Amino acid sequence: MHLSGVHHIAIICSNYERSKKFYTEILGLKIIREVYRKERTSYKLDLALNGNYILELFSFPDPPKRISRPEAAGMRHLAFATPNLDSCIAELTKHQIKSEPIRVDEHTGRRFTFIADPDDLPIEFYEV
Repeated sequence: MHLSGVHHIAIICSNYERSKKFYTEILGLKIIREVYRKERTSYKLDLALNGNYILELFSFPDPPKRISRPEAAGMRHLAFATPNLDSCIAELTKHQIKSEPIRVDEHTGRRFTFIADPDDLPIEFYEV
């Protein structure tokens, strides 16, 4: 098997407009394509970071809740690399998004923090 990279990550949101705003206006991901799938009563939003397709945002009527804390079984979190964690936190704070206290990776010495997206999914910002 030869894998060449991660193609995308898919997220189902409970409030499409709120999540669309969060991922595009606050995190700055760019819209590649947005389609409404009438037969599913569902939106599908393809998003890019630095020109690379990375995220699919879906809406479905009344999706069930999922345990999502970083230590729960399943996907742990979505992590974004940032060259400056302090400016990233300052930008989040401007949008009234609270981050956890900064931690330091004991193996790399790099700083990181977590926030929650509009559906309480954990998102990490890792300073590189």
